[in-house]
Amino acid sequence: MSPIANNNLRAADLTKPEKFYPLHVRVSEELFLVQLEELEGATAEDIFNPDYVYFSSYSDTWLQHAKEYCDMMIARFGFGPRHRVIEVASNDGYLLRWFKERGIPALGIEPTTGTAEAARRNHGIESYNVFLGVETATEIVAQSDRADLLIGNNVLAHVPDINDFIGGLSILLEPDGILTMEFPHLLQLMRHNEFDTIYHEHFSYLSFITVEKMFAHHGLTLFDVEELPTHGGSLRIFARHAEAKKPPVLDRVATMRRKEIDFGLDCMETYERFGEQVKATKRKLLRLLTVLKDAGNSIAGYGSPAKGNTLLNYCGVRTDFIDYVVDRNPKKQGLFTPGTHIPIYAPEKIFETRPDYILILPWNIQKEIMEKMKGVREWGGKFIVPIPEPRIL
Repeated sequence: MSPIANNNLRAADLTKPEKFYPLHVRVSEELFLVQLEELEGATAEDIFNPDYVYFSSYSDTWLQHAKEYCDMMIARFGFGPRHRVIEVASNDGYLLRWFKERGIPALGIEPTTGTAEAARRNHGIESYNVFLGVETATEIVAQSDRADLLIGNNVLAHVPDINDFIGGLSILLEPDGILTMEFPHLLQLMRHNEFDTIYHEHFSYLSFITVEKMFAHHGLTLFDVEELPTHGGSLRIFARHAEAKKPPVLDRVATMRRKEIDFGLDCMETYERFGEQVKATKRKLLRLLTVLKDAGNSIAGYGSPAKGNTLLNYCGVRTDFIDYVVDRNPKKQGLFTPGTHIPIYAPEKIFETRPDYILILPWNIQKEIMEKMKGVREWGGKFIVPIPEPRIL
């Protein structure tokens, strides 16, 4: 049972009842699609509401990743001012800004109003405030052009009706257009015990073999795939309409398919073993925190990401272990973490209180965080990284 991971609380909420929902991952025995149930109160509309507080631009690492992607796509496929780029789940314009700076027309599709407003205000990027599906894609195409380049980073896992979403992608894509999607790779999630990336905002946990079948069902061919280090290990897939015939399908497609089969992603036993790995990680983290606290150490947390809230709630880590957490996002500061009710401050709090240890909750950008917070070494402060195994750095 877990609260909605991005629903931080105000002080006035702490004495009110808080809703928790089952966080139960299920696996299709035929397609090996891994999904959560969509629950009343935990639908996409409930989660991606006007108060949604995840803004992509607060991570320097993610901004650099977006810029490198833009440069790569322009160099590889020759996109320029005569083409049109559309990003689904465009957030605050963190990615489309780089295409716009290169003179390439850009349009966002973003259901959360706060992030879409930030994209317009900060980067002049217009956005449709809708959830993408077959119906909304048809409406968008009727009002504007299709995409020569259609992008979706960390959105494929966020949609409850994934077939309707992929159908919408197919409608939005020009007959000879190119589509790229990035999503956390199920293989890496399981290999490295990244159970904290399981939360209600992520409806699906995706492998290449599953995504390839779903895209083919909607007339889209995957012609290339790349492994990325982002979010603990992600895939970037490249797709086109099956009728387009080019670009040709590269050998990396078959290689990735074989890699997943060798790991066992087409066997139910692999998924059953994962649960025991998760339990072992929980026990190790609690042992480490208990030893440190019993020795009189103070511990703070860095970051209040959704994955961190899954970790804290599953492991039962509250203010008995962690005094507070800090976050760069001012919209989170002054609030409390869902379920565990840990206060959230600005990063400067670390240097005011000088904790002995800092638990890095967004472990996927640990290098960026440790560099920004390197001053903690001056008083002997150390960092704790919980995934794939709890360790002190």
